[in-house]
Amino acid sequence: MFDTAQVHAAPSADLLTPDNSVMLFIDHQPQMFFGTGSGDRAAIINSTVGLAKAARAFDVPAVLTTVAAESFSGPLLPQLAAVFPGQKAVDRTSMNAWEDEALVEAVRATGRKKIILSGLWTEVCLVLPALSALAQGYEVYVVTDASGGVSPAAHEHALQRMLAAGAVPVTWVQVLLELQRDWARSETYGAVMEIVKEHAGAYGLGVVYAQTVIGAHAAG
Repeated sequence: MFDTAQVHAAPSADLLTPDNSVMLFIDHQPQMFFGTGSGDRAAIINSTVGLAKAARAFDVPAVLTTVAAESFSGPLLPQLAAVFPGQKAVDRTSMNAWEDEALVEAVRATGRKKIILSGLWTEVCLVLPALSALAQGYEVYVVTDASGGVSPAAHEHALQRMLAAGAVPVTWVQVLLELQRDWARSETYGAVMEIVKEHAGAYGLGVVYAQTVIGAHAAG
């Protein structure tokens, strides 16, 4: 029963925070991008890098993984690797990343329950670990614009399958702003604004305009 006496100013436990989440980037590799046809590939790259910078700005653990990097798919997206210098991607043979013990251990070691998931392709390398992690009690948030499938239908049907299993669809800007959540958080405000200006399109241009015409803190 709804009780207004229990209503108070507090965030939902469902919200993503820098302390409860881990980001898992799956197979952002050249060969996988070659086959991506669900959306503009440059836009997916931009969203992926923006998401990665959000992880770095808020010190959210990030796990990077590739599939058959040396024999077929090629190296991790250079722009993504540059956000995490020195961090080695977990390379696998399995299409389902959740069947690779090293990958699962890397996620498990963070102690986080909320997985922010992105990757290529949505209908294979994303849906398989999403369903597997959900089955083991994880909460999965699928970053739709930092992911792509071989066709619009393949991407959409895979998203529907994950959502039906309990995954939550999000976008990379949504993740960034949910992690910030309060413009008074000065320790991350500057980094967020820089990410927005570089990767958030018209929103970023709006920030540039506001900060130039109105003042440095006009955007938040």
